[in-house]
Amino acid sequence: MEVKPGKYTYDYPRASITSDCVIFGYDGGKLKILLIQRGIDPFKGMWAFPGGFLRMDETVEECARRELLEETGLATAYMEQFHTFSTVNRDPRGRVVTIAFFALVKISEVKGGDDAAKAAWFDLDALPELAFDHAQILEVAKQKLKERMHFEPVGFELIDEPFKMPDLQNLYEEILGVQFDRGNFSKKMLAMDILEETGDRAPDASRRIPKMYRFNKEKYQMMKEKGKGFSVEF
Repeated sequence: MEVKPGKYTYDYPRASITSDCVIFGYDGGKLKILLIQRGIDPFKGMWAFPGGFLRMDETVEECARRELLEETGLATAYMEQFHTFSTVNRDPRGRVVTIAFFALVKISEVKGGDDAAKAAWFDLDALPELAFDHAQILEVAKQKLKERMHFEPVGFELIDEPFKMPDLQNLYEEILGVQFDRGNFSKKMLAMDILEETGDRAPDASRRIPKMYRFNKEKYQMMKEKGKGFSVEF
């Protein structure tokens, strides 16, 4: 018996959808990304971002978070969708559109998931050749991260707490590619009143012993409610 197409079955090609996740980390001196060495074709043996095909029962963000969990062991982290890549021939397996996210994690909290043996952190200035169009994806992700760093406190998602003010400055200089005056940077950060001293420093400690800070999310929310914005512009 001939099986007739269903009411909403159409006879035309359909694209597949994937989520790719650019995972940034910071080791105290260098911005890094987490890459996965592919074990199958296409591009077997090459390095790529964690990613996968969208399942029928999940959103693209859920797909990206699943990949993040599998590769880092982190169920929650700062994650943001930043671009859709749809070049016709970007994937030799067929017509594949990828929706890209970037995630910011503290390297010290990464435990690694099932594929940890195939994952490694790389400095941005010492990357292997990337599979697919992931080199292009990375360039867009880096630019989006810089934009966020200027006007949102996303940098605190990368740095271990408590931290010294020079450590925070080094993070911003590494990502933004600029040099800040130490005194002006500290004054600007403290003036926003979103940092709190940890109390690890004795009140009578020598001035040579640096103060330690944490980011106070509650104070940042209060600042936003008052119509004030975060900015590292000087």
